[in-house]
Amino acid sequence: MMLQERNIIISSITKYIKENILISLIDYKIDIGSEDFSLSPPKQESFGDLSSNIALLISKQIQKNPLEIAEEIKKTMLHQNLNDIEGITATKPGFINFVIKPSYYQNNLKLIIKNQENFGKNFKGKGKSANVEFVSANPTGPLTVGHGRNAVIGDTVSNILEWHDYNVTREYYYNDAGKQMRTLGQSVESRYFEYVKKPFEFPSDGYQGEYIIEIAKNIANNYGKSLEQNDEKFLTEAEKVIFGQIKNSLNSLGIKFDTFTNEKSFYKSGAIKKLLSQLKSKELVYQKDDATWYKATKVGAKQDKVYIKSTGEPTYRLPDTAYHKDKIKRGYDVIVDVFGADHTDTYPDVLSALGALGLKTEHIKILIYQFVTLVKNGEKVKMSTRKADFITLDDLVDELSVDIVRYFFIMRSMNTHLDFDLNLAKDQSDKNPVFYLQYAYARICNIIRYGENQGFKFSEKFDPTLLNESSEIKLLKLMSNFPTMMETALETLEPQTIAIYLQDLASSFHKFYGNCKVITNDEKLSQSRLGLINGAKIIISIGLSILGVSAPEKM
Repeated sequence: MMLQERNIIISSITKYIKENILISLIDYKIDIGSEDFSLSPPKQESFGDLSSNIALLISKQIQKNPLEIAEEIKKTMLHQNLNDIEGITATKPGFINFVIKPSYYQNNLKLIIKNQENFGKNFKGKGKSANVEFVSANPTGPLTVGHGRNAVIGDTVSNILEWHDYNVTREYYYNDAGKQMRTLGQSVESRYFEYVKKPFEFPSDGYQGEYIIEIAKNIANNYGKSLEQNDEKFLTEAEKVIFGQIKNSLNSLGIKFDTFTNEKSFYKSGAIKKLLSQLKSKELVYQKDDATWYKATKVGAKQDKVYIKSTGEPTYRLPDTAYHKDKIKRGYDVIVDVFGADHTDTYPDVLSALGALGLKTEHIKILIYQFVTLVKNGEKVKMSTRKADFITLDDLVDELSVDIVRYFFIMRSMNTHLDFDLNLAKDQSDKNPVFYLQYAYARICNIIRYGENQGFKFSEKFDPTLLNESSEIKLLKLMSNFPTMMETALETLEPQTIAIYLQDLASSFHKFYGNCKVITNDEKLSQSRLGLINGAKIIISIGLSILGVSAPEKM
């Protein structure tokens, strides 16, 4: 089994072993908590299932050789008659290794079957609320591939929180008050005058593309050909049309928002003015070179930052701080922001300003994702949003599928740049991770149907102790790791954690199926193996559901 398949520990057995390690340390009279030492899979599988570094950590404190300490702890623990532990060894330079009894994993299979979709839930979010803000693209054009990664990460993070019983609000916050929106209105106005055959001057930084022309035509058809310059309809109609398209694009990916918040509302309500007044009272805002500055150096930053430019145009920091202040006051237990890498420089200033106002920010989690590059035939597909030379999210979904688009956006860590390989995405073989994963689920369903046709209808009274083959035990171990994997996903809010786990589970299932027939002449063994694949089916189904990917019963 690869280390990757074993890197998620079963929480209950881990806690049990750590408690007994601490008991064995009583005679040393040292102060160490269970959180201060590790218990993780050893690099060499032959050493066992779990390995602890405790002896290495305390060797200097008690002035003994780490391996000698490891041997002493091992002997002490062997006399404790530990349940579910088959063996304990000490290896150089001072690790203590534990082999867990197969019965532990076998018994867990019954729990998986019994609990079905609730297996592994810890309900940490019960009675708690979470707000997840994502996408938040300004309504200046169709959603692009880059927006797609943000959308899928945010929706999957929301699913992770919901699975842990949080009451989640999905929120879309957008800028409808800045330069980009004015440029949009000017772009549509120019195309309108072009369409009605009147003099026009297209802005140098205007938005290009067929969608701008179509909006201009619709305005002419709906409001006539006599509109004057600076008519607010050019912007309001453009915003309405584009935002409708954005919602449709998100709906096609199964993403729906609970709340839409716009920047303009914070100016209208006086929230921006009040924020500036509060920061001024703390001497955190000052004027310089006709601009308004945030004195970030006063709260630990290396340099001060512009809040309002000399042109009167606010930077992201000012309205974003007012927006987050509003979210904090709404009383969420967890606030999550999904930002692109271009926000790396701005969000610390938002948090520092909120902290300077005495607001709690520890519950705000910032998720930064790296950008996406489309790759076709080994070459990067060049795109320019301003010139409308890009592949829209709708184009990508139409060319591939919702399942493939969603999975490909989260199969790499959000902290790494994503090369979205269009050739791989279209591949209908095991090379395509979506195909590989869904095929495992469909194959399980097919085996279950075949068994029923052969008179082997699955019974929950199966005997899990008959599952003793190495490939069966490996599959059982990985299935037992699901609860802790989901704890890790909640802690890190990294969707890739689930994707990696599901790939490992599918791989383990395929290896098991290659080594063991499920439907055999032995009815009891057949029932046990039906129990095993039913357990795998349950977990794959849960994982795919959280990722927003379908689980087809036939392929």
